[in-house]
Amino acid sequence: MKKALKALVLALCMLQVVTAVAQINPAHWKFNVKELSADEVELQFQLSLEPGWHFYSQKSDPNGPIPAEFTFENNASYKRVGGVVEPKPHEEMDEVFKCMVRSFSGKATFRQKIKRNSDKPFEVKGSMYYQLCNDGSCIAPDDVPFTFKVPAATLTDAAAEPGDSLAAEADTESVDETAVAVAAETPVVQAVEAQPQEEKKDKSILGLFFGALLAGIVTMFTPCVFPMIPMTVNFFMHSSENKRKSRRQAWAFGFSIVFIFAVIGALLSLVFGPDSLNFIGTHGIPNLIFFVIFFIFSLSFFGLFEIKMPEKWVNASDAQADKGGLMAPFFIALTTVLVSFSCTGPIISAALVEFATSTTNRWIGLVSMLGFGIGFALPFTLLAFFPSVLKNMKSGGWLNSVKIVFAFLELAFGLKFLSMADLFWGWRLLDREVYLALWIVIFALMGIYLMGKIKFKGDEEVQHIGVIRLALIIASFSFVVYMIPGMFGAPLKAISGFIPPMNTQDFNIERLVTESGHSISAAEFPTDVKYKEELHKYSVPGYHEFYDLDEAKAYAKQQNKPIFIDFTGINCGNCRLMEQSVWTDENVKKMLNEHFVLCALYCDANSITLDPADRVTDNNGRELDKLGKKNLYFQRSRYQMNAQPYYVIIDANDPENKPLTKDNYSYSPDVEKFMAFLNEGLDNYGKK
Repeated sequence: MKKALKALVLALCMLQVVTAVAQINPAHWKFNVKELSADEVELQFQLSLEPGWHFYSQKSDPNGPIPAEFTFENNASYKRVGGVVEPKPHEEMDEVFKCMVRSFSGKATFRQKIKRNSDKPFEVKGSMYYQLCNDGSCIAPDDVPFTFKVPAATLTDAAAEPGDSLAAEADTESVDETAVAVAAETPVVQAVEAQPQEEKKDKSILGLFFGALLAGIVTMFTPCVFPMIPMTVNFFMHSSENKRKSRRQAWAFGFSIVFIFAVIGALLSLVFGPDSLNFIGTHGIPNLIFFVIFFIFSLSFFGLFEIKMPEKWVNASDAQADKGGLMAPFFIALTTVLVSFSCTGPIISAALVEFATSTTNRWIGLVSMLGFGIGFALPFTLLAFFPSVLKNMKSGGWLNSVKIVFAFLELAFGLKFLSMADLFWGWRLLDREVYLALWIVIFALMGIYLMGKIKFKGDEEVQHIGVIRLALIIASFSFVVYMIPGMFGAPLKAISGFIPPMNTQDFNIERLVTESGHSISAAEFPTDVKYKEELHKYSVPGYHEFYDLDEAKAYAKQQNKPIFIDFTGINCGNCRLMEQSVWTDENVKKMLNEHFVLCALYCDANSITLDPADRVTDNNGRELDKLGKKNLYFQRSRYQMNAQPYYVIIDANDPENKPLTKDNYSYSPDVEKFMAFLNEGLDNYGKK
């Protein structure tokens, strides 16, 4: 019985280990050899990624995440034909790296064609070097070996099909299992679990619908639409003595508006699929076009000119509405949509562009226009049932004020798309401080306008300031005051998604303080830190860090402080997000600077060659001569983790580098949780 119980416990432990290994290895490789002809063979690298993980393309931007590399050992038995061919990657403009990022998720097959120089079987050996990331962490790149066993030629030239290789390019699923070899996988750590893709998609669609619905309702208060409400509703109230029939026509009118916008949305969905929408959201050309559209509409709202639909369209629709019958509500709705275009056009454009750049779902056009149509039709339809409300609805100069406010907003948000184009092409014309300066001026002018100090065409004299206008004035100037510290390097977390990234800012007072050589803490920090010249530019403003653990230990012993190890990466986007959202907190900054010695170990700094005395040998007998490989090996071998960011607190006097906390800290942008981690490490250090 005891033996059976032990066996059961052992089996459960093994199952747990196997499950853990499955969870901590996001990249699974299979290698397949495909015969093309008597002397040509195709090597297939078949990648299967766990949900949420991304593999970066060989053609990634040098300023972005580390691109994949395939290295082949020299062998006289074959000759490579071209390079490794990869499928079409997913492209996305990354605001952290400020460049186009190309990646793969799910399954992908990479292909290398070779030509036989021998009739005998041979092996193709080499290694892959790549970086993986998910929404919570990144795995620093490392060499993963591969081996293809190429058999002796079995095909004749006549037997090979000319299009076989091209056909195989699209086939990433079928694999000859008898010819598959599993790659030797390096230990990979468990990172924060990515949010399921379907759940994200549902949330984005729901937000899309309600955002468009709100945009449709907002159009009611534009000068083109508001005066049409009583005029249109009165048409239904007096067009028939049968009150029930007139209300039925009012419902038909409302549904017709929704139908018209839904048709527009369906056409957009058919024309623009996910790939097209991703291109729209990330490429410089469409973002530049969006900026021009916003700029033109803002000038129109300011009164420089008026944008109208062709009069033939409006007159033809109006003529059909005069004929009456069941089709009358539809043509009245069509006329309303066409006439109001000069005011609804900018809002529709803003809604569609913004939603298109935030999701890649095929239903984006239909859902957004359906929501907008419902919001647009709602006031017309409901007010038909409450005619007494119409008596109190008066248009006037306030409508022109609403239009001018929209003009300021159109101009401000249009700059976001100009910024995206600027980041895409690397112009550096619209850096963070320039962008903020423009926003400060725009919103300050909007506040001055609301005070009545600036007048545009169609404005009336501001006799007094009402409650709503006063609230808008306070909001405008408060927002201006909020943005001013951003000119000197403040993070401005509330609008970080709308402004260029911090690393585009030339003047940053925190970085100047750091570079002056004086730490925020009272202790004097050494100026001749190893690897400072190469890595200091990647450091967080306001902090001093070592980049070598032995050097950090020596300093920590002098200061009698614990060491905070930051396993990070030069090209780690999640590391930058953690630094921007948590490290900028004043309590975190004070705690780290006053009570810890910081040591940043960059796990992808493989451009830095180590001195012979600093090199180490890994478990496979390989000499690690690069700083990044040494740091990654230390993280992986000591803490069984190779994802970044990853934070460990140790005692400098402990030769085994044991953590002072129960659990080490991975990506989690929660300031309170991070502070609790720091306090736990500090308390345990004091107990020793």
